[in-house]
Amino acid sequence: MVETLEKIENRPQTLRLIALDRVRDAVMEGRIAPGERLVERTLAESLGVSRSVIREVIRNLESEGLVESAPSGPRLATISPAQAQQIYEIRSQLESSAAAACAEASTPEVVSQLAAALKAIRQAHDDRNPIGALRASTRFYEIIFMTGQHDIAWDIVQRLNGRISQMRAMTLSVVGRQAAGLKRLSKIVAAIADRNPAAASSACRQHVQEAATIAIKMLQESEGAR
Repeated sequence: MVETLEKIENRPQTLRLIALDRVRDAVMEGRIAPGERLVERTLAESLGVSRSVIREVIRNLESEGLVESAPSGPRLATISPAQAQQIYEIRSQLESSAAAACAEASTPEVVSQLAAALKAIRQAHDDRNPIGALRASTRFYEIIFMTGQHDIAWDIVQRLNGRISQMRAMTLSVVGRQAAGLKRLSKIVAAIADRNPAAASSACRQHVQEAATIAIKMLQESEGAR
């Protein structure tokens, strides 16, 4: 629930960004449920900020597709199986293409950066820190896209990142998914280290397809339970 959000004690100029991160983290951790109404007063009191800051946060989350308007006020958006399928198809196309380009441009420094990001993902899983894992995963893919000079594609991914992270958090809750996901990511790194575009692209597609299968099944079951 939103009442459990940690109050912001310091007041730097980036207060809106801190508040945005806190609310987004709550969404990723499931503390704000899909369809739940976002009440400005409650969020403002929980975080210790003004309602104007919360309004900016909600507008930002709307632009990410995480919040939708409703007659009773803004609510955390739900994702349908059909929408999830579209998002995973976009991910598969953009990530596999970026991974192939990254493999072609790979250097020892890039491989070292990817290995460090992968280590951070693994450590976050070990620490049972889902937000840390999501942030490390974002960094992992940022390296791939930027190395392959797929900056426009990365902008598209960033606009979808809220919903991607929401589903990523959901799939990671499945027993065995963390280990399987790390294994797939390791294959991507190995292919990039070998400068093998085809293998890097294939490993990406397999990784996304596995996640898509899990997420879509979970969403279908959730729809059936309502």
